[in-house]
Amino acid sequence: MGAQMTITVRYFASLREALGSTEQVDAAGLSLAQLRDRLIASSEAHATVLARGRAVRCALNKQMCDESVVIQDGAEVAFFPPVTGG
Repeated sequence: MGAQMTITVRYFASLREALGSTEQVDAAGLSLAQLRDRLIASSEAHATVLARGRAVRCALNKQMCDESVVIQDGAEVAFFPPVTGG
């Protein structure tokens, strides 16, 4: 078991309305996919807005990335719906 690693998770747009703007999470060596699954399991609100069937984009330290990326200590993870524009 490694040391506890705290990261900041930020939510934007409709996700922020449901979950609030930020939370601190222990995510020692997890990938973004594993973090998302842990968040989904943490509450009904998380399960609803982060559900696997929903399109949710993610960024690590303000860079768009794939959910396979492993999170480092002190990182900032952001989840947000796909951007639509016209």
